[in-house]
Amino acid sequence: MQVTETLNEGLKRGYAITVTAAELDAKVNEKLAEAQPEIEVKGFRKGKVPMALLKKQYGQRVLGEAMQEAIDTAMSDHFEQSGDRPAAQPQVKMTNEDWKEGDDVNVEMTYEKLPEIPAVDLSVVKLEKLVVKADDAQITETLESLAKNAQDFEAREEGAAAENGDQIVFDFLGKVDGEAFDGGAAEDYPLVLGSNSFIPGFEDQLIGAKAGEEKDVTVTFPEEYGAAHLAGKEAVFECKIKEVKAPKAAEIDDELAKKYGSEDLETLKGQIRERLEADFASTARQVTKRKLLDALDAIVSFELPTSLVEAEAAQIAHQLWHEENPEVHDHNHGSIEPTEEHNKLAERRVRLGLLLAEIGNQAEIEVTDQEMTQAVMMQARQYPGQERQFFEFIQKNPQMQQQLRAPIFEDKVVDHIVAQAEVTEKEISKDELKAAVEALEEEIA
Repeated sequence: MQVTETLNEGLKRGYAITVTAAELDAKVNEKLAEAQPEIEVKGFRKGKVPMALLKKQYGQRVLGEAMQEAIDTAMSDHFEQSGDRPAAQPQVKMTNEDWKEGDDVNVEMTYEKLPEIPAVDLSVVKLEKLVVKADDAQITETLESLAKNAQDFEAREEGAAAENGDQIVFDFLGKVDGEAFDGGAAEDYPLVLGSNSFIPGFEDQLIGAKAGEEKDVTVTFPEEYGAAHLAGKEAVFECKIKEVKAPKAAEIDDELAKKYGSEDLETLKGQIRERLEADFASTARQVTKRKLLDALDAIVSFELPTSLVEAEAAQIAHQLWHEENPEVHDHNHGSIEPTEEHNKLAERRVRLGLLLAEIGNQAEIEVTDQEMTQAVMMQARQYPGQERQFFEFIQKNPQMQQQLRAPIFEDKVVDHIVAQAEVTEKEISKDELKAAVEALEEEIA
């Protein structure tokens, strides 16, 4: 077997691989010899079929497999000896297309290798960690929101008309073509007007109703209504209003705290503070991460595989095009040519991706099975009732596994770098953090 270099330009490599006819024939004989003990042919005992007969009957079938194995072995040996790591799947093609049995096999292999990543002294990286403390006003605002969500209702004064947001307690009986239907009746039913929990148009007709009134509400069931016998039908609901109640926010006290699983109000305040500051820290981390990537991009430079940059630029252009044309949900559109801006962003992403991967590999950072399981579980929550099918889909799809693994790995590498960098803390306000995030979004846009 011969491997001859034909291309060596930058990161591009090309090799001519020749598998001689004798080597291929030996490979076929080897595979037939391995199978011989299990083969039965009429007139011969199992395992006693002559090699000449085996080759005549099965040689052609084994030949293609032997050829592929020989080429794969040549490629594997080449990468092991050269130390090259291909940036993408190598392109392999047979150059003697008029090949016939008994000829040598000539193959051309081309690829771009991954570059050598220069070592980075992470201790020279300087970062600013933004810290936001939750103040009393933010905690009070959150408590007020919790109190509103835990609201109760109290009776309005006699004769008061129901307003949007009020709760009415009423009996109703629904009829289609004068006949009552199953599920169309209830007594003492509490309904919050504006909650859109009834058929569209139903609640609007009860605004202004008063306790003691009787009112007919006429609505049309949607065409896509779940009950086929009611879909698209007009219905009349005979309603008897019993009570009209106004919303009343819960008191901010220990009882409210207990509704949310806390011992008392002070404990709830402490939990709110922790959650707010955890949210602030998560947001601030994104700012720090972006500043870290900017710092790394400024101090590291190396040649990039053109194939990776072109693929990334095409993906960026395609994604942004769909964001600008949200009405197009498929990919039946013309080609989208990346701009210079797309190419620059692609170069940055590829450079930083290769750098982080190298730093992570050098530090022996790995994504654990537990971390992957947690990531899959979080994604599965988006498909209620289909979690098991989602888990099975992920198990059978290595590409999806990599999509889940990549951001976890990247975050762990970022944490590793931050731990070695020179970091100073800077306390800022919630509004300043918001401004910092908006500034980053403007840069990305």
